[in-house]
Amino acid sequence: MLTIVRRLLSAPVAVRAVALGLLLLGHGPLANAEWYVREWPIMGTRVAAELWADDPALGERALETVRDEMERINVLMSHYRPDSQLSQVNTRAGREAVVVDVELFALLRTAVHYSEISQGAFDITYASVGYLYDYRQRQHPTDAQIAAALPGVDYRQLLLDADTHSVRFGKPGMRIDLGGLAKGYAVDRAIALLKGLGIRNAYVSAGGDSYCLGDRRGRPWVVGIRHPDREGEVVLRMPLADVALSTSGDYERYFDEGGTRYHHILDPRTGKSPHAVRSVTILAPTATQTDGLSKTVFILGPVEGLAFIDSQPGIDAVVVDAQGKVWYSKGLAPPAPEAKPVPRS
Repeated sequence: MLTIVRRLLSAPVAVRAVALGLLLLGHGPLANAEWYVREWPIMGTRVAAELWADDPALGERALETVRDEMERINVLMSHYRPDSQLSQVNTRAGREAVVVDVELFALLRTAVHYSEISQGAFDITYASVGYLYDYRQRQHPTDAQIAAALPGVDYRQLLLDADTHSVRFGKPGMRIDLGGLAKGYAVDRAIALLKGLGIRNAYVSAGGDSYCLGDRRGRPWVVGIRHPDREGEVVLRMPLADVALSTSGDYERYFDEGGTRYHHILDPRTGKSPHAVRSVTILAPTATQTDGLSKTVFILGPVEGLAFIDSQPGIDAVVVDAQGKVWYSKGLAPPAPEAKPVPRS
């Protein structure tokens, strides 16, 4: 599934950004017309697709398919759109059970699963506190406001009825936000549709969530993990094929005040931004997995987070901590140096 150079710490290089936390490297001029590239502003981020098609009509159709699917999921799951089903849940589920689309219901069940296996480190009800932050306006809640809102952060009170596909909140003041899953899910859906069209080589990204389908026709997709402080520079490069990956970093949506960074990844247990980690990259079979697990490891920190990842089959992680140290899960850890013989006197 995955080919990776375990440790390639690079010198600073200029790269072409394809996501907030991921950089696609080794991309020369698109001299061959069979490569089709497009990007769109969707889901509050930058969606990009690059794919190979033998037929121009198929290439254009494939790009339109990616765009349309991303738009469809945005309409269903965006908390910014008052007409989305997710917004309707936030508006009404505190008073009554809200029937939702089977697709949205299934993703909510997936969110609860991640909450259960992470013991609450991942929790989409974090939005009960998260809505108090406005990163563009540089606004954050007071400790008193956080304390008042924290009781609403409890995935166990997200009541899902499988018979009616309905959602209800078990506590007042609850809200949910699928920002930690929806973009990864949208990438997976786009990749599935591309496969259905016969596309075998593609790269689709939505923000920091991506999937490498096949390879770049004989070469791997080379993805760089960006330096947390210097956009355009990387701390690690990885050659990949047929794998999903997501990076979550404290440099995506944030503001600094009084020596503290307020960023969009909130610890559900405190309602505040954790600071032991600068970025987390997850590699897994699906972008839904990588999207959710990158936030989970960020919140758990490098030691507990990597222990958690090592317990999950088929998942790997790279963590950049607050001091700039790069940590690896067991599947990616560089081999120990060979012991040198001790000279005899």
